[in-house]
Amino acid sequence: MYKTKLNRFRIFCLLFCFAIVSKTAAQSVRISGKVLSSERGSLEGLTVIIQPGNLTTITDKKGHFYFTNIPKNSKSLTINYAGYLPYEIKLSPKESAVLLPDILLKPDIKELEEVVVTDHFGFRRKKEESLNIETVNSSFIQRNLGGSLMQSLQRIPGVKTISIGSGGSKPLIRGLSFNQVIVVENGIKHEGQQWGADHGLEIDQYAVNRVEIIKGPSSFMYGSDAIGGAINIKPVPAPAKNTLGGSIDFTGKSNNEQFGGSINLFGRNEKWFFDTRMTVMDYGDYRVPTDTVHVYNYAVPLYKNRLRNTAGRELDLHASTGYVSEKFKSVLYASNVYSKSGFFANAHGLEPRNVDAELHDKSSRDILMPFQEVTHTKISNTTSFQIGNHQLETQLGFQKNFRREWSHYVNHGFMPPLYPDDMYAPHNLERQYDKEVFSIAIKDEFSINKHQFTVGINGEKQQNTINGWSFLIPAFQQITAGLFAYDKIRISDLWLLHGAVRLDYGKIEMEQYNDWFLSEITENGQTTSQYLKRSDDLNRTFQSFNWSAGVNYNPGKLALKANLGTSFRMPIAKELASNGVNYHYFRFEKGNPDLSAERSYQLDFGMEWQENKWSFQLSPFFNYFPNYIYLNPTSQHDIYYGAGNQVFEYEQSKVMRYGGELQTRYQFMTGLSVEILAEYLYSEQLSGNKKGYTLPFSPPASVLFGMTYSPEIKNLRDTYFSLDYRYTAAQNQIVPPEKKTASSNVFNLALGTKLKTGKQDFIISLQVQNLFNTKYLNHTSFYRLIELPEASRNIILSVKVPFLIHQ
Repeated sequence: MYKTKLNRFRIFCLLFCFAIVSKTAAQSVRISGKVLSSERGSLEGLTVIIQPGNLTTITDKKGHFYFTNIPKNSKSLTINYAGYLPYEIKLSPKESAVLLPDILLKPDIKELEEVVVTDHFGFRRKKEESLNIETVNSSFIQRNLGGSLMQSLQRIPGVKTISIGSGGSKPLIRGLSFNQVIVVENGIKHEGQQWGADHGLEIDQYAVNRVEIIKGPSSFMYGSDAIGGAINIKPVPAPAKNTLGGSIDFTGKSNNEQFGGSINLFGRNEKWFFDTRMTVMDYGDYRVPTDTVHVYNYAVPLYKNRLRNTAGRELDLHASTGYVSEKFKSVLYASNVYSKSGFFANAHGLEPRNVDAELHDKSSRDILMPFQEVTHTKISNTTSFQIGNHQLETQLGFQKNFRREWSHYVNHGFMPPLYPDDMYAPHNLERQYDKEVFSIAIKDEFSINKHQFTVGINGEKQQNTINGWSFLIPAFQQITAGLFAYDKIRISDLWLLHGAVRLDYGKIEMEQYNDWFLSEITENGQTTSQYLKRSDDLNRTFQSFNWSAGVNYNPGKLALKANLGTSFRMPIAKELASNGVNYHYFRFEKGNPDLSAERSYQLDFGMEWQENKWSFQLSPFFNYFPNYIYLNPTSQHDIYYGAGNQVFEYEQSKVMRYGGELQTRYQFMTGLSVEILAEYLYSEQLSGNKKGYTLPFSPPASVLFGMTYSPEIKNLRDTYFSLDYRYTAAQNQIVPPEKKTASSNVFNLALGTKLKTGKQDFIISLQVQNLFNTKYLNHTSFYRLIELPEASRNIILSVKVPFLIHQ
């Protein structure tokens, strides 16, 4: 009897719940649509709001948005997006599912303003991706302007640089750099001579519109070399219709007396547009807060605190043209970046003492030997078009990187005392690297129900030749190809799932190289003269399968994410076949032809919260390499090519790394805010000859305390005053021959505003870097090995003048 009553009660409850759900379903609807603009096509990352109830969602990569369980009494749908007129539509849903017509936003061009992606977009972007991504725009770069693009991004936690001089640097993301981090510009992987610490990126930071920094393995998107992260430089958006305008930038820096700037001119009719830019820079020897440095125990006095022969100049040319319609866009990009810069004369080659200091110190702006010249030419086309539910994109690219290192000929070992007249290379051409790269990529994005798919294929062919009287790596050819598929699954407004797989193939062919001079070889008591073989013919192929899986959970103002995946990297020519003296490091480097491809397993977490005055972000990670490639110092010394330099050989070992970044911000009152940016990294080799040691160039822990005041001042807009204090901990975990680096305390000051005179804006930025002229060492600096401190106080003035000729 009791069981019968219990069963009847259960049936009653089920019927009651079913009735409630049915009634709720009958009173709710599903609304979806797509947001477009005539200039940019599909608009990603927009917030769509339904009232009443302030119900929100975000558009995906194709501009689609979805609402489920929306009350039938919903009255309106609104969209507000920077650079476009507000949009609102009345709602009176009568059916259970409503598909709205495509929504076309109109640009707001009442003022000459650059359409930039705000911090709010960055927050929404993070909520949609399971990888740790930071986004900055051109305003951030101008506000933090450094000697190069990467130096301008160093304020971002987890991002550092390996720098040489005042203009050359390469990215260091969570302690990984060189060919472990890739740079993508306008959709094309930037291919220079990135294997060397002294080889900077040929990127014009004035031509950068928006940058995405992906911290962590990104091989499933970009293939080999993205094992440590990626710097994705987004293209400049097409101008608004029927406009003609541009901007002029002026920049001056006190430390190295740099002057120069950039001029931009763009225009568009209904569908055709163009965008051009020219950048010119000229700078002298930079200063350090000391009058003496020690190059391998040899005291080098500095004239007026300047590093002799670190002057340089730069000329960059850019042009793009394209056609834009509602469902079709094609853009042709062309650029040529040229730079000439000197090497610190007392820290190059095998004879640092034999420097004509009197000659170098006559002028701080001349560029004498040793110096480098780099020309990087890039031509690419990106075409995107829509066919039904598919958004297709094709990319074609060509690059030529031509790098020459000039130095006086000095004979070492068995090299002849006088340079031969009939040599194939000029007598002052130490090394030359000439790289040509052809690339192609095809990508398709489409949606099926709750799945947003991206599939693609890409390929690249490299041709690398060498010249000069000094040898380090051989000529080589390289082919890579990859196929990937990525699925983003929107389970609900709270949950997103991610899954990706990628298959890669690579082949590298290296050419034999023999010395151009005879060396004496003694075997079995007999001495003969031979042209020593420095490099063998070598063919290697590599295959790799990688995967990634992630999840996002976004309950209101809190955003949580996690991602687990694998990555890989093909060994480069230097790691496989180098066999010569690296004069910048005073060491002999020897490759290992048996190296296998690097493989990485990484787990990333992310938590972000924003509410009123507070924001908080934490990004921890754990990383494991079963076969990390590193350069190991040995007990051997070379006898043929230098003054008995220590031999370093490439080897592989197991490596564990973990760490993370913390960002928090609090708005005290209107116009006054403080923030804390912290980062930590620990790495350890678990096997090999350096078991128990960390990895080279491991950045120490650091924390930045920043305060910004943004007052309202009559006739001025976007005014700010900011003070940053960065504490960098001591780095005592090193790999010989690295040296321990003491802690440091550095202050930076910045201020800026927008001044309007008539109809014209002047954007003014002023920085004072190293405010108190502190003498400190940077553990990741190229010159750290010779105890060279970072630059002295540097005052940077930047003025940007946008103009509009026709609207």
